[in-house]
Amino acid sequence: MSGRILLVDDEIAFCELASDWLSDDGYQVQSAHSLAGAQQCLADFDADLILLDLALPPQMDPNHTLAALPSLGDRPVIILTGHAERQLALTAMAAGAWDFLAKPVDPDMLAVVIRRALTKQNLTRELSRLKDSASSGPLDALVGSGPAMNTLKALIHRIAPTDVPVLVTGPSGTGKEVVSRALHQLSRRAQGPFVSVHCGAIPAELLESELFGYKKGAFTGADRDRPGLLAMADGGTLFLDEIGDMPLSMQVKLLRVLQEGTFYPVGGREQQRIDVRVLSATNADLPSRVAEGRFREDLYYRIKGVNLQTPALADRPEDLPLLCEALLGAWCRRQGRPLRLSAAARQWFLGKPWPGNVRELKNTLESVAAIAQGQQIELDDIALLYPTQAQAAATGDSLDEQVRALEIRLISQALSAQGGNRSAAARQLGLSRQGLLKKLERYGLDA
Repeated sequence: MSGRILLVDDEIAFCELASDWLSDDGYQVQSAHSLAGAQQCLADFDADLILLDLALPPQMDPNHTLAALPSLGDRPVIILTGHAERQLALTAMAAGAWDFLAKPVDPDMLAVVIRRALTKQNLTRELSRLKDSASSGPLDALVGSGPAMNTLKALIHRIAPTDVPVLVTGPSGTGKEVVSRALHQLSRRAQGPFVSVHCGAIPAELLESELFGYKKGAFTGADRDRPGLLAMADGGTLFLDEIGDMPLSMQVKLLRVLQEGTFYPVGGREQQRIDVRVLSATNADLPSRVAEGRFREDLYYRIKGVNLQTPALADRPEDLPLLCEALLGAWCRRQGRPLRLSAAARQWFLGKPWPGNVRELKNTLESVAAIAQGQQIELDDIALLYPTQAQAAATGDSLDEQVRALEIRLISQALSAQGGNRSAAARQLGLSRQGLLKKLERYGLDA
């Protein structure tokens, strides 16, 4: 079993001996020699369990130590003491201690007690997770409690019960499909199918047969009837992702379906009727595409009953802590592995702009989690995949400071290579001579 253990004892020799025992059993161990030292250590070392001596300096009073138990968090605390008195043991358990061991400590007994405590803690966490999962609602996947997300969730609640078409717009990676699924799950069609079509991922020549289906013999290789995605969505919701990439020829046919509620399978002569709600999404500027003749104006107004906008992550930085916790927690549940962010790693994630939005944040978190050792993601783990950015976080350099340092180094190297010839150095750097002179003046290198 793995885990993180904080050993709090003023006997340094015992701490070293017990640390060896626990390390051999696969635990990560840190030691502190006073209550103040323990609380300081917990700021950076998120222990799963605490081994706590009752007689700690400066008070050396067991009652003072027991009174401090609530300040150590909700992790299991195993009391260690040289005074094996029954009343003291009862007092410790009443104060919230998990167990009570008398010194000298038997290593085998200590191992058993620790294993039981960590197993119970893991079961408690899993039960809590299952309860949360059972009580989760359609909007729980939309993580965030800032103004932008609260407004979006309120609109979803209002729009979902209707059959009005919805166009979800926003930058790539902001969760447009998550919004569409929430609309479906909160609608009267929730028991029906949710069928997703990525309009940009299917070649134009195949999109019609994918949507409408086809009859046997309609084309070479059509050896049987095959229903299309429209028929599969009957009674439910059809989600047209990246609808801005749909070819114009298909836009005409889709418009007819939306207006009449009927279609013909490819190669078929019998009209089919469907009852679907259409939700669409795009990160493209559809009004501009309409003006350019790349998207039909009549189709645009047909799908744009209500326009919901998913905010970029840069517009809701207050949601970053919740997102990090939710995304990492979901990964841990899939992998069956407990993992958390260290204080430094958490600061690194909260300090990035995330231009790729939630998708970029999710992929980065999962990549770093995959290579992390132990039960905590450290800045060193991030440095293995993102060395430059992690180094900047470690040194406190901002992006502007990094750019400044890089430009100074490149300019100095170019001037050295060209023997101080500024015109030649400017050509090497891809700058005009005037541009180089401005940079030399800005960085104080003009001398």
